[in-house]
Amino acid sequence: MKTVIQSQDAPAAIGTYSQAVRAGETVYLSGQIGLDPATLQMAEGIEAQIHRVFGNLRALAQAAGLGLEHAVRMTVYLTDLQHFAKVNEIMAQYVPQPYPSRAAVGVASLPRGALVEIDAILHAG
Repeated sequence: MKTVIQSQDAPAAIGTYSQAVRAGETVYLSGQIGLDPATLQMAEGIEAQIHRVFGNLRALAQAAGLGLEHAVRMTVYLTDLQHFAKVNEIMAQYVPQPYPSRAAVGVASLPRGALVEIDAILHAG
């Protein structure tokens, strides 16, 4: 059985997907970009977008009764892999050790002109 997780503290879905879905002890957080949940405006610059992305992921994790310390997997999508080190630096402010497994992928573009998108899988057990 799956349960849809929603939070007003993260941007509403801009497509045909749920913000997050719980299936058993696993919670899947949809990819987040740097949209402000209240205005749906994109944060300016890579640093602000990364902070906003982790804030959005944290809000969804909290809506599921969890935190980012429960993350077991993250995928980072970047339009410029030169920002990889900045993602690492800011991620450490939001996600405690031991860190989840992770992949970073360079992409040509992201929705709404975003520079970064991150999705996550959390385990509640």
